[in-house]
Amino acid sequence: RRRHLNLDSAPANWTSLIDDIREGRWISPLNGKKYPPAPYEQIIMEESLQGKEANLVESLGFQPPFAIVSDTNTHNAMGARVARALTELGPVTEIILDKPHADMAAVRDLKQKLTGFSSVIAVGSGTVNDLTKFATFQNDRRYCVFATAGSMNGYTSLTASITLDSGLKVSLPAQAPTGFFVDLEVCAAAPAYLNAAGFGDCLCRSVAQVDWWMSHRLLGSAYYHEPYVIEIPDEVFLMERAVGISKGDIEAVGYLFRVLTLCGLGISFTGISNHGSMGEHQISHYIDCFAGDRHPGTLHGEQVGVATLSMARIQSKILSSDTAPVLSPTQLDFEGMVVRMGEDVATQCHAEIIKKALNAKQADALNEKIEKLWPDLRRECLDIAIPVETLTQRLTLSGAPTTARALGLPTDFYREAVSHAHEMRNRFSFADIADQTGQLTHLVSQEI
Repeated sequence: RRRHLNLDSAPANWTSLIDDIREGRWISPLNGKKYPPAPYEQIIMEESLQGKEANLVESLGFQPPFAIVSDTNTHNAMGARVARALTELGPVTEIILDKPHADMAAVRDLKQKLTGFSSVIAVGSGTVNDLTKFATFQNDRRYCVFATAGSMNGYTSLTASITLDSGLKVSLPAQAPTGFFVDLEVCAAAPAYLNAAGFGDCLCRSVAQVDWWMSHRLLGSAYYHEPYVIEIPDEVFLMERAVGISKGDIEAVGYLFRVLTLCGLGISFTGISNHGSMGEHQISHYIDCFAGDRHPGTLHGEQVGVATLSMARIQSKILSSDTAPVLSPTQLDFEGMVVRMGEDVATQCHAEIIKKALNAKQADALNEKIEKLWPDLRRECLDIAIPVETLTQRLTLSGAPTTARALGLPTDFYREAVSHAHEMRNRFSFADIADQTGQLTHLVSQEI
């Protein structure tokens, strides 16, 4: 592994632009608007934070006794080091979770364990961060997080991905960390598949933007371009360094964290996650909710990367035609949903998707609108889209899987996920268009 940065190509300050957004100095070039500060006191990214851990926590006003939440792996990667450093400031209790899952049972357990602690420090990535974020939000406590890998973009989001008792995985309102700290040496030394998963989570930007823009143009749903203004320039640098993700290259991992962080900060402008979560994320959520014993233990970001390629193929097929798609009224198969999802989850999902369902009159009206808009809408979406071949190449270079087979998922189940993921929530994507134009079954049959 390369231990030091190439100072000729790395930014002098890894949190440039991020600091402006966090402190409320950023002015949108789209409208000249100045936005309020983002709800984070500190976001620090440096090549090494060795010896700075106590000062960083103390600077947030955190007081002992401290609770440090990690799992076995993240404890070894950085948790023990943070615990040693904080003993200078007062009593430290380590809560080391054993193979945790981000579900409500784990939230309830962690809330109980955090009773009596006013200062909570998470050391870890996806599950550890989501559990700590949500548990402290419910306990009305502040928390900060030391990253151990760039495996997901949830560090700076205002939501937590939690599986409900029903088995449905949802994004729940939570809180921002008071401080977010990244030691790039630690994160670059993480198992390569973790950072590759984060790369997969970043890769979806173009397909999510195509879905969201189409939904905005056809249905009038809200759309904000600010998240893309701040994210895309760094995305270009990251994609150029995809192979560095697989090699533990500090510079590549630095750009990965910048993109992950900027994507999360985008919610500060929008209040919603659509800019980075549309049809492709629904596929990943379907896998997590319904794979059961068929789940290979893959990470959310790994699944998002593969689902991104599937959604890119669906979008490309529909956008390849200069003839506008003609949508049929939505056919809701509640009984089939019950078979696939169980009655409780099917009922929850049905209540969501009925909001975007089209009856015959609505389908006729939308088809009339599509017919008029299609030349412009098609061009606009193609301008946003990145060719699936390019996405596949970059994902391959990062070391991430590119097919369901490579994920370890049964092909028939993955095809089920792509076929029915759009039933999970009220976000209109090209999967909905493919379904309501009778193309989805054929397109899904080509997924491996």
